[in-house]
Amino acid sequence: MTHEYLMQRCFQLASNGLGNVAPNPLVGAVIVHDGIIIGEGFHTAYGQPHAEVMAVRNCKQPELLPYSTIYVNLEPCSHFGKTPPCADLILEHKIPHVVVCNLDPFPAVSGRGIQKLLDAGVKVETGILETEGEGLNHRFFTFHRKKRPFVILKWAQSVDGFMDGFDDKPVKITSSLTDQKVHQWRTEEAGIMVGFNTALKDNPRLNARLFSGKNPVRIVWDPKLALPSSHHLFSDGEPTIIFNNEREEKERHLSYLKIEHGNAQGLLLKIYEQNIQSVIIEGGSKTLQQFIETQLWDEARIITGNISIGNGISAPKLTHGILFDMVQSENDTIHYFKNSTTR
Repeated sequence: MTHEYLMQRCFQLASNGLGNVAPNPLVGAVIVHDGIIIGEGFHTAYGQPHAEVMAVRNCKQPELLPYSTIYVNLEPCSHFGKTPPCADLILEHKIPHVVVCNLDPFPAVSGRGIQKLLDAGVKVETGILETEGEGLNHRFFTFHRKKRPFVILKWAQSVDGFMDGFDDKPVKITSSLTDQKVHQWRTEEAGIMVGFNTALKDNPRLNARLFSGKNPVRIVWDPKLALPSSHHLFSDGEPTIIFNNEREEKERHLSYLKIEHGNAQGLLLKIYEQNIQSVIIEGGSKTLQQFIETQLWDEARIITGNISIGNGISAPKLTHGILFDMVQSENDTIHYFKNSTTR
């Protein structure tokens, strides 16, 4: 088995933690002795043991650890956080060889775990499938390198390019199967945000009730605190952040955060300060277009339903998007784009 093959296995294991580990990264670990895997593990949830710990715990022959190699897709930590340092665990079990995909992007940590191992005489190899590893942990790397959350834009549009009509009742565009897919997306991200007009008209729940998983933290931009208190965002008990220009306080499940600038950059800075690693922005059209025009987005998921509206609120106009996937979902088509000039 090659280094690349075993690192791919780390990626497979790590992906099992999607939606549960943030703000930590997705990490998998594999222990190999004489070409045979004797232990595997992954980080299952924030605050729970790290991948290296789980791999050691699951090791079938722990007496072989001093003669084995451990593969891990992110540098073993060297600091005390929610759990003890994984670099110390490796030294404790006298594992002599460590193969790493990516260094930790956090400046205060980067390279220190590797250095601790090297200083103790451990053989360390780095950079195995480095690009693929960054792709797996794109949320984590964006958060620490760009000091903002990873931003996903999502909207549904009719075949004639409208998001909604002009009347008070929202137009249903997507199929039930696509709705489930959207709720799956919500479980994978730390936060979900809508603008004032969408929150007012649609009265959304912004949860993942159609798919099993963790609900994202709900975020709404309500500058003058004009949304009705009877709306789901205020009345159903789910954690919700209300960015506004008026007040800053905690009230039950609601966090009112005063913000100086309600533009895309100001909103993302405030979300970053709340330690929210990724956010899916679901509307409305003006909010989405603001992120597009400032190039403060990383991925866009555009759902085109098999209906015509004729007249109404136009869908945003995506620029600098590179199509990387297209999926059919019943009668809907989902186009996935990445930003070619992301900031």
